[in-house]
Amino acid sequence: MLSGKTLAIMFEKPSLRTRVSFEVAMRQLGGYTVYLSPAEVGLGERESVSDVARVLSRYVDAIVARTFSHQTLEILAGYSRVPVINALSDLEHPCQALADLLTIYERKGELNGLTLAFVGDGNNVAHSLVLAASLTGMNFRIASPAGYAVQDRILRLAQDYAMDSGAEIVCTEEPRLAVSGADVVYTDVWTSMGQEAEAEKRRQTFASYQVNSELLSLAREDAILMHPLPAHHGEEVDEGILDSPKSVVFDQAENRMHLQKALLAEILGGLEIPLAGYR
Repeated sequence: MLSGKTLAIMFEKPSLRTRVSFEVAMRQLGGYTVYLSPAEVGLGERESVSDVARVLSRYVDAIVARTFSHQTLEILAGYSRVPVINALSDLEHPCQALADLLTIYERKGELNGLTLAFVGDGNNVAHSLVLAASLTGMNFRIASPAGYAVQDRILRLAQDYAMDSGAEIVCTEEPRLAVSGADVVYTDVWTSMGQEAEAEKRRQTFASYQVNSELLSLAREDAILMHPLPAHHGEEVDEGILDSPKSVVFDQAENRMHLQKALLAEILGGLEIPLAGYR
């Protein structure tokens, strides 16, 4: 399908799932990938972001970028001749959210009317999830400590989407309130890449936000447990809980590849998507 197409993968942050899933997805569709490490490019240091975009987009058909700053992505997209895919920034993680929706749909057969409870930091993953949920009619509840809620501009945009879809958005500081009766329980690390200096403070602040068996028992009996990985076992999730029957975290990880095949096919090759190997 994408024979002769080339995808540049340009990362400022380390990656396992994102890099491998994009590389395998592109190659299974018949295309090629070029990986560019931070040392090779030096975005904004060795060379300006705008120059990198203008040069790279003359060589390749699309760019996947994983950056510290969302502004870097916006500059790349503004100067690039080819599509730029957000593979993670400090503001959003849309590819993860799309794979999450696919995983939920696999297990539940629907999205509209379900309730997703997110417990933890209102980070980039939470931002993309509240936007995705509100677009699809899925209720979204988030429990975060004071000072760690989702950004106001993201929340306002999600509320606008929810007015059209009928979704309900609830922000609280009480994990039990968020999880009670939920169809999906979701959490993420308390300290993201680039926040290492805050790690100890965050461990103390989020100590009562761990997802454990007691908290999970408040959700629906058939609720599923999600985490984008990597996980800090014993911190945001209790030891062993990601191996429980409710956990779908490794389905999530696999679905990054399937979703990104669909995304690349849509952007570069049309709508006829081969699903060989898909469960």
